Amino acid sequence: MTRMTLIVVLLVVVVLLVLYGIFTFNGLVRLKNRVDSAWSQIDVQMKRRLDLIPNLVETVKGYAAHEKSTLDSVVAARNVGLAATTPGQVAAADNQITGALRQLFALSESYPDLKANQNFLNLQEELTATEDKVAYSRQFYNDEVNKLNTKIESFPASIVASMKGYKQREYFEAEEAARTVPKVQF
Repeated sequence: MTRMTLIVVLLVVVVLLVLYGIFTFNGLVRLKNRVDSAWSQIDVQMKRRLDLIPNLVETVKGYAAHEKSTLDSVVAARNVGLAATTPGQVAAADNQITGALRQLFALSESYPDLKANQNFLNLQEELTATEDKVAYSRQFYNDEVNKLNTKIESFPASIVASMKGYKQREYFEAEEAARTVPKVQF
């Protein structure tokens, strides 16, 4: 091999390594941005859900004023949700809110007038639609986190990820209590 051929081969190898580094870095940036966007969607849907809760509580108060503990638990769960920031905190708040809303909707079974109230029915329908959006957003977020975490762990992308300070993201996981059906007793 001539000296010129060796230089050309080394130059091609260096260019290929640089291109690989650029493509890998851009892929990590794309995945990070998708995870951030997915988290933003969860945040939007959770805020929408939290905004509906005060209206629901006020509607129920008129019919079930003596069920203060149930109403208080819904308000307390909402406050926990408002304070949550990390995926783990939001997941815990989500579980608490879901349990409190289940109790509230179970309470409505005891009050036929409340169950027939159009405002209550509209709020219940909006919350149900929002729950579906929250569930979809969680699934999308977890899918994107999985892609990013896999890329961060995969060799040789892990080298670029560690050089640029990419860390694995936390999944949005339901607590064990949220996976079981709560028992509501009056």
